[in-house]
Amino acid sequence: MPSSATPSASVDAQTVAAVDLGSNSFHMMVARASGSELTLIDRLREPVRLAAGLTGDRHKLSGEVEARALNCLQRFGQRLANVPSGRVRAVGTNTMRRLGESGGFLQRAEQALGHPIEIISGVEEARLVYGGVVHGMGGAENERRLVVDIGGGSTELIIGRGSEPLLMESVGLGCVVHQQRYFADGEITRARFRQARFAARLELEFLEHRYRRHGWDLAIGASGTMRGVWRVMREQGWADDAITRDGLERTIDLVIARGHVSRIDFPALREDRRPVFAGGLAVVAGVFDALDLQRMRTSERALREGLVYDLLGRLSDHDVRDEAVQTMATRYGVDTAHAGAVAATALKLLDQVGADWQIEPKSSAMLLRWAAELHEIGLVIAHSSYQKHGEYILRHADLRGFSQTDQKRLATLVRLHRSKFNDGVLADFAAPQADLIRKLAVLLRLAALLHRSRTPGLEIPAKLELGGGRKTLELQFPKQWLVQHPLTQADLEQEADYLKSADVRLRFA
Repeated sequence: MPSSATPSASVDAQTVAAVDLGSNSFHMMVARASGSELTLIDRLREPVRLAAGLTGDRHKLSGEVEARALNCLQRFGQRLANVPSGRVRAVGTNTMRRLGESGGFLQRAEQALGHPIEIISGVEEARLVYGGVVHGMGGAENERRLVVDIGGGSTELIIGRGSEPLLMESVGLGCVVHQQRYFADGEITRARFRQARFAARLELEFLEHRYRRHGWDLAIGASGTMRGVWRVMREQGWADDAITRDGLERTIDLVIARGHVSRIDFPALREDRRPVFAGGLAVVAGVFDALDLQRMRTSERALREGLVYDLLGRLSDHDVRDEAVQTMATRYGVDTAHAGAVAATALKLLDQVGADWQIEPKSSAMLLRWAAELHEIGLVIAHSSYQKHGEYILRHADLRGFSQTDQKRLATLVRLHRSKFNDGVLADFAAPQADLIRKLAVLLRLAALLHRSRTPGLEIPAKLELGGGRKTLELQFPKQWLVQHPLTQADLEQEADYLKSADVRLRFA
């Protein structure tokens, strides 16, 4: 298990770390930030083969693979024990998305690592990959770039202009999955390879015309699969600084001639990558076929670097999640002045009871603010049960920068901000998270209630305190204020009844 020691004061204030729990390998990167540049301090990589451990129902891991994954994370955790959690981002990708939060693996993984783990969507993974690859590349500002990242369980394809991604897709193609599907017994024949290549092309058919029509000036391949193919090709003298169509076809012939996975012994290829090389090569060929590629450069940078740059943005108050919330509010016509007033009151209430409720202030305040800014997003569909419409939109939208976990929290807060308190919607969360969301929902409900009049510039002279025990809230107003605001008083009386379902007792005077 990782050390439970508190973060050391000697840790460089500019040290940041990223952990990528991929379907093939787990990666950890520790770096020191200097402005927009990174100095690599440490890097660890282990071939966990998470995707290969999925059991028949695809929602659990075999005991052997789970043990391998947790042992790896314990080693990573030891290295990261003295790095504060706020300076570490750990994410799970395709296979972790399949596992979800059921079965307890995520909780055991977080315990082993000693840091929270976010499960990110395929589109968010694509955004981070693109950011990691193109950051600091130089070149023309309006240069169109195609970035392809082939992982163990998924392939991300992104077209961007300069540093801005424009088209993003994540497809269920990966070297581990394709290897299991077409070369599970190790035999490699021309017929099998043709079938695997064609299957990869078919998976990409839905985006083929759209991506070709958009076009690009430069194609870049990221990930170990792409780099492995290029290294083998270069070793044979078939390529210089890029994967070429001719070199790819020769490499395919070379692999087929080997006839079996056990005979893939190219010196340029890492030993742990050899068992999945044929599957990955077929995916690369499918990508080249679908997009009619002739040449593709490769990049050593990918998701981990994207995570670090995104983290640095958060630490410097340039959080892409704020931009995503603002974009969503604009798109759905949210009354931003009213939402801002609700947010200000909700944060004021959090300041008053957060410490007594033992709520971590920074991340909780951000989540509460975002929920307040989007709490009326469902009104674009209908006023009746608009909190349910808002929850649906936020659960299924592509919110840049948000992990699936945080997006689910945000959607749940919006669902709980009005009407009867349905505690059952918290059933999908582990107990500590459910408790946090329940408390934040209570604060959001009170703030929305207090601003029901929608009076511009209204100041709410309320003070919130914990009463006897942590489950009693006392809301105090100046003398005669509630008498002068009878609608608020009536709403609070009804809210006190609603909050019984949240096991909260509300008193007010």
